[in-house]
Amino acid sequence: METVFTLLNLYVLPEYEKRGAMNKGVLTFFCGKMGAGKSTKSKIIAMERKAVLLSEDEWLTSLYPDKIVSLEDYVTYSNLLKPQIKKLVQAILVAGTDVVMDFPANTISQRDWFRSIFLEIEAPNELIYIDLPNEECLKQVQKRRVEQPERASTDTEEMFEKVTKYFVEPQSDEGFNIIRIE
Repeated sequence: METVFTLLNLYVLPEYEKRGAMNKGVLTFFCGKMGAGKSTKSKIIAMERKAVLLSEDEWLTSLYPDKIVSLEDYVTYSNLLKPQIKKLVQAILVAGTDVVMDFPANTISQRDWFRSIFLEIEAPNELIYIDLPNEECLKQVQKRRVEQPERASTDTEEMFEKVTKYFVEPQSDEGFNIIRIE
């Protein structure tokens, strides 16, 4: 029996791993200020590519209903979510399916997390940077408040200003395949 396991480990598993490495899915994620259109664009891309779409807002709302009322709450609950989401995304990518993540990549630390997801499994990546002026983003935030009243308490100009203070534009030396949309 030991011989069989040794043979499997030496011959079958490496071949399986090689096939998996060549067929990994693409991880697509987004950078853009609040109201830039990240969620809208993520849905479009996921449909076009027949990719798995994961939305942070949906996960947070589902797992922590009515718990997020401040930026600090968001950071706390988002960080609780990330370890399991990372494992899930890596498993999907290794299986050869593309993943579109509607999670923000707006700060260096957020982008470091995305980098760890794809580098650990050597999957291709695509960072879509939606670069819109603050005025356009604020118009979209206001429109979203009307269309989605449940977000009215968090989607405010005050929250926009608070969040935007932490925004850092992605740079080419960060190691991502950046696609910029203006």
